Amino acid sequence: MQVFTGKSILNGIAIGPVRIYHKAQNDTTVNSALTAEQEWERFETAQAKAQEQLAGLYKKALAEVGEDNAAIFEVHQMMLEDEDYTDAVRDIIERQNATAEYAVSTTGENFAAMFAAMDDAYMQARAADVKDISQRLVNILSGGADSGFLGEEPVILVADDLTPSETVQLDKSKLLGFITRHGSSNSHTAILARTMNIPALIGVDFDESWDGKTAVLDGYNHCVYLEPAVELLASMEEKQNNDMKQTALLQGLKKKPNVTLDGREINVFANIGNAGDVGLVLQNDAGGIGLFRSEFLYLDAEDYPTEEAQFSIYKQVVETMAGKKVIIRTLDIGADKQAEYFGLEKEENPALGYRAIRICLTQKEIFKQQLRAILRASAYGTVSVMFPMVISVREVRDAKELLEECRAELLAEGRIAGDVEVGIMVETPAAVMMADELAEEVQFFSLGTNDLTQYTLAIDRQNPKLDAFYDPHHPAVLKMIRQTIEAGHRHGCWVGICGELGADLTLAETFLRMGVDELSVSPPAVLPLRKKIRSLDLSKEI
Repeated sequence: MQVFTGKSILNGIAIGPVRIYHKAQNDTTVNSALTAEQEWERFETAQAKAQEQLAGLYKKALAEVGEDNAAIFEVHQMMLEDEDYTDAVRDIIERQNATAEYAVSTTGENFAAMFAAMDDAYMQARAADVKDISQRLVNILSGGADSGFLGEEPVILVADDLTPSETVQLDKSKLLGFITRHGSSNSHTAILARTMNIPALIGVDFDESWDGKTAVLDGYNHCVYLEPAVELLASMEEKQNNDMKQTALLQGLKKKPNVTLDGREINVFANIGNAGDVGLVLQNDAGGIGLFRSEFLYLDAEDYPTEEAQFSIYKQVVETMAGKKVIIRTLDIGADKQAEYFGLEKEENPALGYRAIRICLTQKEIFKQQLRAILRASAYGTVSVMFPMVISVREVRDAKELLEECRAELLAEGRIAGDVEVGIMVETPAAVMMADELAEEVQFFSLGTNDLTQYTLAIDRQNPKLDAFYDPHHPAVLKMIRQTIEAGHRHGCWVGICGELGADLTLAETFLRMGVDELSVSPPAVLPLRKKIRSLDLSKEI
């Protein structure tokens, strides 16, 4: 037996034969026997075929992993039509008398290197996307297969790396798990794996001798056991069976109250990025939506979404939730979330820059369009509005003033504007220190623990070199959370947590003892959190 370590993308156990996936080795010879115009026509034909494939992938992903995760394939379609990309391909074909394969491969490498060298994390992530679309084009030009690299029997797939396209094409009935040598835990591929509930490891060194051998992928211990000993295999099979039983037991929690053994009730809500995620919210029986990340409506659009477009989406979500609370966070764009049409200038430190409420209060017409859409949708259910990145009372008052201005406009136009609960994200030390004053202006706080941890510890959470120093359990962070909860309650505000820490089961009891009223987590984390809450007895001293 051999043991290899890596980094886990999803806790879970996969047991089965290994299948090593080799990407097609396409011919990218430089010189062409055809004319430049003939090679360009070959490129345009491949480009059209790639668009068809991506449209099909979008539909498949939409059905399997939701609209937010499927959006990557719309991004790929846009990148295929990018003028800078296609101009570079044509220039190489014409100047170097090159084949379309060579021109695409070279352009893909050049553009990927350009993106990877940028300071902005979002743009760095585009390097993998441009490689993906370039490989797709080369495959088509070379007559290579687009999918179907899994066999008839379920396998653990092992590869140097997998692109989002390759990942979403995988037949889940034939895939037990996957292992890659390269990749990032924050990549689109990793996100898709988690959404598809596939055990996966990255950063694992392997060789060709693995092919066909039996392996155990142990996501809990971040390792792979190749040709495991009989005793270990038996224990892993038992662990896998226990996981399946646990999943079935969690389903039994549906419709049961989130009440501790000593009678304390707490709301467990879910975080979403778009209307397509609501199905997961209902499937996991969340009590409401604690964080609707409305910026994804902007990130997925080529231009500012209109009031009508936003209203339609908000209304759909609110109606589907059938009276359950929907908390819409207003536009939180900037930092690592960039939309080109905003024309935001490059900043030396974007996490501390022009973002979120700062954009909204200085570009008021954009903000008002969103507020009008939210107010109109609130007539169809229970809606709360939440302002992000707040550091002062003045910001809250200005935002509330615009909200009331929008309400007056709608009523004057004869439109319906419902009542909305108003709250803020507490994600800066400034907001924590001003919590007593801020609580007098709003009805609730929601702690954004991702940014709160970043700003409290002075650590860029996008920088992988700082992973060893990034500690969301740091006493300073926990004191900030406690201080916010206590200040909110002093002034009649309810207080929730919508950041990643909300799903941390090791902190659930700590948060409940602090007095938190609501926890909002990703939909798959709802049922495990509810189980944890129902097992706690807060009357016991610790």
